[in-house]
Amino acid sequence: MPIHQGILPREGFCADVILKLIRRTLLNPNLLLPLVLLARFTKKGQDLSILHPKAARWLRKLFYIAVARGVGRWLSDKVRNNWVNDKYDWSKEIVLITGGSTGIGAFIVKLLDEMKVTVVVLDVQKMTYAASSRVHHFYCDVRSPENVVAVAEKVKSQVGHPSIIINNAGVVRGKTILDATPADVRLTFDVNALAHYWVVQAFLPHIVAQNHGMVVTMASYASWLTIPNMVDYGATKAAAMAFHEGLSAELKTRYNAPRVRTVIVHPGATNTELFTGFKQGAPFLMPHQEPESIAEAVVKQILSGRSGQIILPETGGIWPSLRSQPDWYSFRVRSKAQTGMLNFDGRQIIEDPTTAAAPFKSIGSS
Repeated sequence: MPIHQGILPREGFCADVILKLIRRTLLNPNLLLPLVLLARFTKKGQDLSILHPKAARWLRKLFYIAVARGVGRWLSDKVRNNWVNDKYDWSKEIVLITGGSTGIGAFIVKLLDEMKVTVVVLDVQKMTYAASSRVHHFYCDVRSPENVVAVAEKVKSQVGHPSIIINNAGVVRGKTILDATPADVRLTFDVNALAHYWVVQAFLPHIVAQNHGMVVTMASYASWLTIPNMVDYGATKAAAMAFHEGLSAELKTRYNAPRVRTVIVHPGATNTELFTGFKQGAPFLMPHQEPESIAEAVVKQILSGRSGQIILPETGGIWPSLRSQPDWYSFRVRSKAQTGMLNFDGRQIIEDPTTAAAPFKSIGSS
């Protein structure tokens, strides 16, 4: 699966394209600085500033905003990474991913495999695509702490200690609070939230001991916006976000492992079987993402060796502010978003989650 190289994203012309254009032009300090200097220190620039005072003021304002934005991004990156650098040898690193047999996870595995990175897939579903000998599949029911520990021992002895953990497995039932059975709710929490703990507890100690590695948490827009028929899903994604935030703090303050990176991923609606029929609305502002686009963003962040946050589409960056909006606005947004689930027909291969003895037939990517 080659990295997408087109001018437009796979999703076509959308608001993200305009945002990127603005960042590279109107909010690009490297582009604005020469213009500011010309306007200030050259005769022609001074004359133009006198003739067009409003344009000159806007040029300076945009430059100040661009500089402030750049400083903020630089400072955030340094703080996220605890002001320390680290090096990765991708010929020796081992990436472990849950739910890597289908969906977004499958594309992440394919990309890493093409880059000759060793990958371990933990999934209850068999591989649905061809992969090289660098990809190792282990059947694992991530709901069970005991199963995760047992499989972890096999992984360590047969492949080695993973240095990158990607908690990617996810399910969605699409039921209201009153329609969801206890088994439905437990399934969603077990896979989407609690499994993060079991997987990290099994593999993080070696990463901490080496003070080297990364934990990637797959969250969602639903971390910020909970809508009808997705209350349990939204609750688990909010829990995943809290897990990421707490883990980031503990790595520095409790485990003395400042070089261990953390990444959180917030995708919106994706064109996977798990979300068939879901309508996010506002297709220009927030188009449905192709799973390849999410996978590429995740892999690029991993290869950077830096902690970070991925939001796709990028316009979804407005959703965290919903928590600070007045109720007259935030209540209306959540109620209006209910239309997205009216025709939901996402993949429900797991028809009977109450049968503890029966293994899952499919756990997809979040």
